[in-house]
Amino acid sequence: MTFLFWLSFIALVVAVASSVELMLGAGKLRHLRDVRPDETATPLPPVSIVFSALNEAHTIEPALRSVLALDYPALEIIVINDRSTDATPAILERMASGEPRLKVVHVDTLPEGWLGKNHALHRGSQAASGDYLLFTDADVVFERTTLRRAVAHCLEERLDHLTVFPDTPVKDRLLAMLMLNFGVTFMLRFKPWKVRDSAGHFLGLGAFNLVKTSAYRDAGGHAAIAMQVLDDLMLGRVMKEKGCRQDVMLGTGLVSVAWYHSAAEMFRGMEKNLFAGFDYRLSLLGAATVLVLLIRVWPWAGLVVTHGSAWWMNLATVLLEFGVFLASARLAGYPLGALLYLPVVNLISLAMWWRASLLTLSRGGITWRGTFYSLGQLRRRS
Repeated sequence: MTFLFWLSFIALVVAVASSVELMLGAGKLRHLRDVRPDETATPLPPVSIVFSALNEAHTIEPALRSVLALDYPALEIIVINDRSTDATPAILERMASGEPRLKVVHVDTLPEGWLGKNHALHRGSQAASGDYLLFTDADVVFERTTLRRAVAHCLEERLDHLTVFPDTPVKDRLLAMLMLNFGVTFMLRFKPWKVRDSAGHFLGLGAFNLVKTSAYRDAGGHAAIAMQVLDDLMLGRVMKEKGCRQDVMLGTGLVSVAWYHSAAEMFRGMEKNLFAGFDYRLSLLGAATVLVLLIRVWPWAGLVVTHGSAWWMNLATVLLEFGVFLASARLAGYPLGALLYLPVVNLISLAMWWRASLLTLSRGGITWRGTFYSLGQLRRRS
């Protein structure tokens, strides 16, 4: 038995195990649309929706109108204008005029020891009066019954934190493939189907983090994650560490956000995030790279350089991977032509990882919302 045989065998075993886990696990995730808006007999509690906006003049109005259209009886909407220099403040003030549910908070300066977005959401939470807080983003669009369904589920299941996967519409084929690859990797890393029942698993998604206000404050709120670049994810972590009850649902047809519009935009947008995902450590990035090369890239190369039983194992691995991504593309509503990039998507993703990490190292930190944060600050306070 040669080294290439055993490498092909291990790649196949890992592919089978991860594919089975992914398919069985994803099948356990429930859809928010399956919760009836009037499912609970308990009166719906007041909810404050909190999100920040920095130079969002082109997207803030349609997103905010979808929030204002939510069919929820006791709703407060708090928008934090986080140091915008475009027309965002004027748009917000115009929309708030005559709309008692909408409150605009203006932030002009950023205190030391805070990331801009985290500070803005902290300020918004301080101004909120709801029994529940929904942290979201300025470009997220909601179906009108979304909040009723989410709060009904929280009451029925006695949850402290509900996070929801949004639809992420994509037309560009390369971007769709990169998004699918990111999604599959993310699901296998965080296993959202285990969050509900496992103390060791957590999740938080920026498009929809609904928290019970008392539990959020007991966990330290955004002050506990003041310098966390992955703020949405880390909010889920600190709440889980405090013993909060969490659940994860699919928001198909109810919550939508156009995350990126092109592969180039995704490369730029991920510059501030990706190295944080490796705890700003090249050793972790290197280990993950080797793992991807051996498990995800090798089977494609093996189709060219191996023969006999090793070749058949590599073919089985590739076909299994194709099946997983085909099912994922159909579920996400992505163009099936994206699968043409399947043989090279992991190499492109690795390039994105390393580009973001090396840029962070060469610059000595990241720039986010117009403010530079050094690696020393990020590592010390993460």
